[in-house]
Amino acid sequence: MDLTSLHPVAEVIISVLLLTGGFFTLVGAIGLVRLPDLYARLHAPTKATTLGVGSVVIASMIYFSLKNGDIAITELLVTVFLFLTAPVSANFIAKAAMHLRVERSEETRGHPWDQ
Repeated sequence: MDLTSLHPVAEVIISVLLLTGGFFTLVGAIGLVRLPDLYARLHAPTKATTLGVGSVVIASMIYFSLKNGDIAITELLVTVFLFLTAPVSANFIAKAAMHLRVERSEETRGHPWDQ
């Protein structure tokens, strides 16, 4: 394989993964800033940013696997670690907030789960 370029299909896949990762990371960051309280803010970065960073790391794994000709184990381990730790840490933060009785904002009260 020529070291200066990749197969066009691989370039498209990597580009789509990078754009998807950037989009989800941006959505997670906007959600973190715009949502009204801790419980709602916890949702945006946990879900959206996990997909965003996961997509970027998978794109990196594909790129370096094709460039170097071997399997990129490091990126695979980072992806697995990210998908395992993000939900667990969000759960711990939510449980700590509930234990400390952190109040929800007025905007999130009155929903069906309050009844």
